[in-house]
Amino acid sequence: MKKQKKKIILENVLVTDYAAEGKALAKLDGKVIFISGAVPGDVADVFLTKNKKDWAEGRVQQIKEYSKERVEPFCQHFGVCGGCKWQMLPYAKQLQYKQQEVEQNLRRIGKVTLPEMLPIIGADDDKHYRNKLEFTFSNKRYLLPGEMDEQNIIEAEESTGDESILPTAESLAPPSAGWGAGALGFHVPRLFDKIIDINECYLMDDVNNTIRNTTRAFALQNGYSFYDIRQHTGWLRNIVIRNCTTGELMVNMVLNYEDETARKNLLDHLLQQVPSITTLLYTINPKWNDSIYDLTPQVYFGKGFALEKLEDFTFKISPKSFFQTNTKQAEKLYTVTRDFAGLTGNEVVYDLYCGTGSIGIFVSKLAKKIIGVEVIEEAIEDAKENAALNNITHAEFFAGDVIKICNDDFFATHGKPDVIITDPPRAGMHDKLVSKLLEIAAPKIVYVSCNTATQARDIALLSEKYTVEKIQPVDMFPHTHHIECVALLQLK
Repeated sequence: MKKQKKKIILENVLVTDYAAEGKALAKLDGKVIFISGAVPGDVADVFLTKNKKDWAEGRVQQIKEYSKERVEPFCQHFGVCGGCKWQMLPYAKQLQYKQQEVEQNLRRIGKVTLPEMLPIIGADDDKHYRNKLEFTFSNKRYLLPGEMDEQNIIEAEESTGDESILPTAESLAPPSAGWGAGALGFHVPRLFDKIIDINECYLMDDVNNTIRNTTRAFALQNGYSFYDIRQHTGWLRNIVIRNCTTGELMVNMVLNYEDETARKNLLDHLLQQVPSITTLLYTINPKWNDSIYDLTPQVYFGKGFALEKLEDFTFKISPKSFFQTNTKQAEKLYTVTRDFAGLTGNEVVYDLYCGTGSIGIFVSKLAKKIIGVEVIEEAIEDAKENAALNNITHAEFFAGDVIKICNDDFFATHGKPDVIITDPPRAGMHDKLVSKLLEIAAPKIVYVSCNTATQARDIALLSEKYTVEKIQPVDMFPHTHHIECVALLQLK
């Protein structure tokens, strides 16, 4: 029989600061405690989930005294849903702590001389800012604390070792209670098979609520089955919504298998109830995983893609395309990138991790030539199409590994870069790519990052030949701990 770990609850802990990734910070007898769900100034009882010699992690069990910095969260799902974890903080405070995290990461991990950091660029809209959302169907609706008695909660804690993970409606409801098998929303943090039934989401304007709630109600009314991720059964799997600033609205309904009659009835009903939809697709995904990148979405209504704009550039977004999910802030991020590049019209710009070409195209008017490199072939095809859509003839895009592509013959053909723009994934750049950049020795590198910890690590490696000239944080995702940061590196 598995031995139950002893619960440790620290009482009356004073939270003093924020650490990285949205966790609050307290110090107790020389020990650092990282706390989820707290705000600096709170006094709280903290349930420890990890307990080491010099540090521990935990989450708030009970607030004894509320911080003066706290504000009332605006969303009914706050505290249960895994997103928008900083709603209890005023937005100005969120920006302050994000700026602090960028500076601490770059100094602590980068260990290089830094210029004075520019003030973080906040969002004009801290609600309804996302252009893409994905919701998941599940026959296991996550039960809220008020929906179960104390004994159920105790049993859930003992079975998982985590008081925040509670049973589903399906597990507690009697056999006749079919309502428990119809959730449409977001995954519960740390529980891959449980879904929080979302009634209202503030990440996108109200059209997302209309689409989601209309679909759920029609599915329940008609007895359509919701997906069971453990058993790989059930029909409805996901809804992906793309809502563009151009007014175009693209919806992709992902199904486990084909049921032509039910599919037609559902999609026709959705078009009738949400006439603003400009493209409606469906994708049959018979696999165990949710990825649709190796599948072909089928067009049911409309042209099969959406058009979005950044400044006066137009971008075609297909159902599987990557595009920045906050359009207005993406314009600000790319403007900073273009300004840092300091282009005069004579430069050859290499856009690494170029994706669908959005950054390269955005800076193209001030460049002599754009060379984009990306490992995903489908993204490169989108980049070429987007360049043609904007009548850009001085941009070329190549699919493959930059380490292999950027050799002497490639430079002889296309020119050595005057400016390199790199926008890697959260894991940062591969060490071989860092070595390649040191070998290329372009006069400028503009490093766009969504993870300042890995950005700092890479900057430390590049400091062999480069100095950091400018740093600009940009907030793309209000009420979350995520931060974008642009750094300008100058060849010594």
